Amino acid sequence: MHPIAPHSALLGEFMGTFILILLGNGVNASVNLRKTYAEGSGWMVVVTGWAIAVLCGVLTAQAFGSPGAHLNPAITFSNAVMTGDFSQLAVFWPAQVLGAMAGATLTWLFFYPHWAVTPDQGAKLGIFCTGPAIPHLPANLLGEVTGTFVLVLVAGAIFSHGVSATGPSAGLGPWLVASLVWGIGLSLGSTTGYAINPARDFGPRLMHFLLPIAGKGGSNWDYAWVPIVGDLTGAALAGLLLRWAHFQG
Repeated sequence: MHPIAPHSALLGEFMGTFILILLGNGVNASVNLRKTYAEGSGWMVVVTGWAIAVLCGVLTAQAFGSPGAHLNPAITFSNAVMTGDFSQLAVFWPAQVLGAMAGATLTWLFFYPHWAVTPDQGAKLGIFCTGPAIPHLPANLLGEVTGTFVLVLVAGAIFSHGVSATGPSAGLGPWLVASLVWGIGLSLGSTTGYAINPARDFGPRLMHFLLPIAGKGGSNWDYAWVPIVGDLTGAALAGLLLRWAHFQG
């Protein structure tokens, strides 16, 4: 018997997060590394690439056995807050972080010759993980709390009974979530890089630290707690609100 079933929530979360980060970090690399055809193409390309990365990651996770397709410890945590069942955290969180690490590693290999010709250490770090446009910890923390709160709240609304009973079919759910992430990136993402996902930030940041990336600088661990604490806080607040709304009828 295989230790990991070919269709399981564990594998689905790993594969979905792997695809999410490969495509998301990939668009970051395409825009920021020297001598790519997309060099300097800008924020619109970045946020669109990440939105499509979410869509592809969700579909992959569902195909491999995770129908909820969280891909994000904050989503898993918000579900736990809503239901009172925290048992999934021990399964989903490691799978999500490992998937993010794998996606970041393949991104490094895919763009291998471009790292050496890119002198900007900050740009290289920004391909892997987020950082503030202006370092201001209270504002940066509020940015991550707010972005994740909106992610969880609107995602909950998309799949709520009120919307599903009168709105688009369930099959459009992944497309609507991708549009939500696109909107967050456009409206709220430009101050911190909108991690809105602790695994998306921590896993690639760890790989930036571990991998022999040509000409890299530090991994900015002083900031690394912000997209963890901020995102889980925003998720908990949205989860509590969704729980209250559900119990109110």
